Amino acid sequence: MPAAGTAVPSPFTLYPLPFAFCLFAMKRFTDLCFELDETTKASRKVEALKRYFGDAPPGDAAWALFFLLGERTGRSVAAARLRQWACEAAGIPEWLFDVCRRAVGDSAETMALVVPTAGGSGGPGLRALVEERLLPMQDADEERCRLRVEETWRQMDERQRLVWNRMLTGGFRAAVSRQTVIRALGELSGVEAHVIAHRLLAPWEPSAECFLRLLSADGSDAAVSRPYPFHLPCPLDGMPEGLGPRRQWCAEWLWDGIRAQAVTRGGTAFLWSRGGELLNRAFPEIAGQAGSLPEGTVLDGEILPWKNGAPLPGGLLQKRVGRPVATRRLLEELPAVFVAFDLLESGGSDVRRAPLRERREALGRLLAARDAEGRFLLSPALADGSWEDLTARRRLCRDMRAGGLMLKRLDSPYEAGRHRGSWWTWKLEPCTVDAVLLYARPAEREDRMADYTFGLWRRGRLVPVARIAEGLTGEEIRRIDAFIRRNTLERFGPVRSVRPQLVFEIAFEGIESSARRKSGIALQRPRIVRWKDKPPEEADSLESLKAIVRGTGD
Repeated sequence: MPAAGTAVPSPFTLYPLPFAFCLFAMKRFTDLCFELDETTKASRKVEALKRYFGDAPPGDAAWALFFLLGERTGRSVAAARLRQWACEAAGIPEWLFDVCRRAVGDSAETMALVVPTAGGSGGPGLRALVEERLLPMQDADEERCRLRVEETWRQMDERQRLVWNRMLTGGFRAAVSRQTVIRALGELSGVEAHVIAHRLLAPWEPSAECFLRLLSADGSDAAVSRPYPFHLPCPLDGMPEGLGPRRQWCAEWLWDGIRAQAVTRGGTAFLWSRGGELLNRAFPEIAGQAGSLPEGTVLDGEILPWKNGAPLPGGLLQKRVGRPVATRRLLEELPAVFVAFDLLESGGSDVRRAPLRERREALGRLLAARDAEGRFLLSPALADGSWEDLTARRRLCRDMRAGGLMLKRLDSPYEAGRHRGSWWTWKLEPCTVDAVLLYARPAEREDRMADYTFGLWRRGRLVPVARIAEGLTGEEIRRIDAFIRRNTLERFGPVRSVRPQLVFEIAFEGIESSARRKSGIALQRPRIVRWKDKPPEEADSLESLKAIVRGTGD
């Protein structure tokens, strides 16, 4: 408490903003959430974020950043209890609420729509809303919680109530990636994005002080975490014989994972994706083991899901990347390794200009002496021989969960960016299969049915194997949308089951097990090639799919 006679500063003195702005600060955050949800363009998301963070008081901005990064406050009110209060506030029976929910497809949105709007002022700002109403409810009795919830509902419009409801249930999720948020903060502050990501790695709290420190121009921590620009390969057209003698080239599997650099400097380890995303939280077991590498070490490689001495489908890594924290259960179910194929820095010295042959030899010695837990593996170089021998080895790529082969000149330095002549990708041709359209839903932020689920035959029934939302022209989508609306069999919220009449050629890279699908499998990286004029009875079966995958290696 301030001493007697001491003037207590007004919040408007701390943040000299118009009263109306502070009054509608929650509305500004809500508008931001909807704007992010209404576009798929990263540039528009970045501009929206910059506008919000450039205008918001630091305290509100800190909590906005907290939620946008995928952090959670925890559940303040049970969903069933919130549903009951919404029904009583709206004066409707619960069965009618359930009917509305099935039509809307989301409980939080349904509650936001049915609760009457009282024409309130818009409620408190985001910081006050969280700190003075949301967090205290976690320890409050039921009646106090109800009063606070209903009071806040009355002060908000429908859009604000939707955001508030998702905060209450711990299910808030913004339509923006962590990397996009970091990019926006970097452009706004003039601080490099990797420095922002580095600062977010350390424990921080959603406070005005921490937010301002996050955007500080002090760059003393920049050099410690900075990765090198990635060397990018060029696709190889045709066969590799034109590259010269086979002995001049190192051949490796083209791994299907997440390209990354492991940076160990200043007693801290950093995992950077090619897109500039810091992956320490997603892969704590790799980041922890990277800390045992010698000071001043930078490795280039691929993060792969790995179990029982073999790689798993690379697409499974999205389960790790898409979560704020890797839970113990997820670490056990989906362990990961760092398959290293290059050494960029050794003992604090940049070794990128050394020939690849020397860098790989040094990398092998480093990993052989250090990694007791097996989190860092050396990407194997395929045995020397002729190009014909390598072509034969290439047929094993799918068995190795690889998308093809990497070819690298043994005398090549590590370049920044894409340079023809030194690194090549010799990819497998994709597999193709004819599948039947089974389900459809509106594409994200669109009214047209442009998100499709396809199936194959199994013992006389169609079972789903892939969900795809790309590959068709606008005119084709319009025609398919019209067909779907005429031939809908059932509705499940926004999803429609469709009369199985349309057949499409689907390209994919491989297959993987899927407990979520009735077929038991899912296609890897599927995309629509073309709409085919053939009856559904002539579409492929699961058996023919497996035969296609086994027989494709060229």
